[in-house]
Amino acid sequence: MRRDLQIVADWIGSGSRVLDLGCGDGHLLRHLYESRNVTGYGLEIDPEQISESVANGVNVIQTDLDQGLSDFEAEAFDHVVMTQTLQAVQRPDRLLLEMLRVGREGIVTFPNFAYWRLRYYLAILGRMPMSGALAYAWYETPNIHLCTIHDFEELCRELGIRIIERRVLSHELKPPRLGGLLPNLLAEVALYRFRRA
Repeated sequence: MRRDLQIVADWIGSGSRVLDLGCGDGHLLRHLYESRNVTGYGLEIDPEQISESVANGVNVIQTDLDQGLSDFEAEAFDHVVMTQTLQAVQRPDRLLLEMLRVGREGIVTFPNFAYWRLRYYLAILGRMPMSGALAYAWYETPNIHLCTIHDFEELCRELGIRIIERRVLSHELKPPRLGGLLPNLLAEVALYRFRRA
């Protein structure tokens, strides 16, 4: 399992109810089913990914996250997870609030657009950045709302969201050496746990 997904899995307690937004092939949920005895669902829009989720034994619902989570009751889940999807939705702010309406705790991961290699692409090469976490060319990317660690934390303040924990990873998906001192510059991927304030 990728290091970022392992960190997410470690944040989820045994027997939890989990909703995975943009679950992809269901790899994370399957791991949680097997290792943490969780129950829950994955939400995914891509039919191929849905087929893979089903093959992985994951309960998956085809839906567009931009339509919100109105099919779910308030506090129906312990954890609502969204890995590497925040930047691909129309209104990340609304979706974060919806995550905390249907779940006690939210977990998100996203590529940090202030990462030094991405800055290098723009400043020196004069090109739209690409990296392991942002692997698409500008003309084919699903990413429409790129943000930085500072942007995300400011949005949480504005929305009254309390950040419980932040972890950052380098492009090798390892903790960067000086990541605690300069996370906005040295982290390629950011991971957050949060709750309502």
